[in-house]
Amino acid sequence: MNRLKTVYVLGLLAAVTLLAGCPQRKSISDIMKDPAYYQNREVTVAGTVTRSFGAMGTGVYEIDDGTGKMWVFAERTGVPSQGAQVASIGKVMPTFSFAGQSYATVLRERERKRR
Repeated sequence: MNRLKTVYVLGLLAAVTLLAGCPQRKSISDIMKDPAYYQNREVTVAGTVTRSFGAMGTGVYEIDDGTGKMWVFAERTGVPSQGAQVASIGKVMPTFSFAGQSYATVLRERERKRR
C-alpha cells in the first residue's frame, strides 16, 4: 500500500510539473483588449483558421476563437488551410510586417497543434 501511495504522489508531481510549463490559454478578445499587457508573453490561442497566406514554409494565418480574430505568424511550419482547427502557442507581438502587409497584434508561433 505504501508503494502505491508513492507512485501516486510521484505521478501527481510529474503532472503538475508538466502543466506548469504550458503557456496559458487565452481568449483572443482578452489579448486584443490589452495587447500591451501580453506583449512578448507566451500564450496559447485556439480556434478555426479563417484566412491564410504562405510561401516557402512561412506565412501568416488568421485564427477565430469565437471571441475575436488574430493573425498568427508561422515562421517555419507553413500555414494551415482555411477551416482547420488549431491551437497555436507563441509570443504576442505588437506589430508585424509580412510580404509588404502590416499586421497589428500578432502571435509569433512557436508550436502548433491540430485539434
